[in-house]
Parts: sequence; C-alpha cells; structure tokens
Amino acid sequence: MKQLILLRGLPGSGKSTFAKLFNTTEHYEADMYFINAHGEYEFDASKIKDAHKWCQDMVFTAMSKQQKTIVVSNTFTQEWEMAEYYKLAETFDYRVHSIIVENRHGGINEHGVPNDKLEQMKNRFEIKLL
Repeated sequence: MKQLILLRGLPGSGKSTFAKLFNTTEHYEADMYFINAHGEYEFDASKIKDAHKWCQDMVFTAMSKQQKTIVVSNTFTQEWEMAEYYKLAETFDYRVHSIIVENRHGGINEHGVPNDKLEQMKNRFEIKLL
C-alpha cells in the first residue's frame, strides 16, 4: 500500500529528524524551498505561499511516479493546511497518516522562529479526534 505521512508540529519539535526515520528519499517540507545554492537557509516570509506550493508540487510529482512512501513535515497547525495533501492522496490512492510530533526532548528551534510567533502557532494548533 502507498502511504503519505504528514508530520505536524511546532518549530523545534523534531519533525525533520523524525522524518528521517522513515528512510525514504521522498521527504519534503516547505522549509526546503528556502535552502539556497550554498545549502544555507534563507527564509523570506513574502514567499511562504510559494514554498507551500512547491512542497505540494513535489508531492504531486512523487505520487505521479507511484512512490511507495512519501513524508511531508510542515507545521500544519490547522486542518485546512493539510487539505491539498488529502486531495492528492485520494487522487493517487494513498493512505494518509497524520502524526503530531511534540518537543518533549528539548529540541532546538533551528530556524529562529520568535517566541511570540511560536505561542501564536501553539494557540491555533487544531487537533481532530475521531
């Protein structure tokens, strides 16, 4: 069975590290869009929509190639942020797993997201329990 794994969590929770445990080259996150040619992270808030579109396009391409396991690690603080991935999964017949990653290990916020922004993200984090 083909699987799409969506890793959700605040910056510094360990999403990227956890994604590596799946041992797949098909791992995408919007932050990858901001890596320059020298391998350095250069965030530009004005391009955040472009970054998420790029991430969705990468998943579309991987699904088009019938990749067995695809991992996406973004904050996904709200349900609507995952909607496009669920649509892609339905189109290409992928089973979706949504996993919340918590920072219980004292992880570091590598991208320097300000504390007030982290608090806002935490306060809007939606969890849908079935």
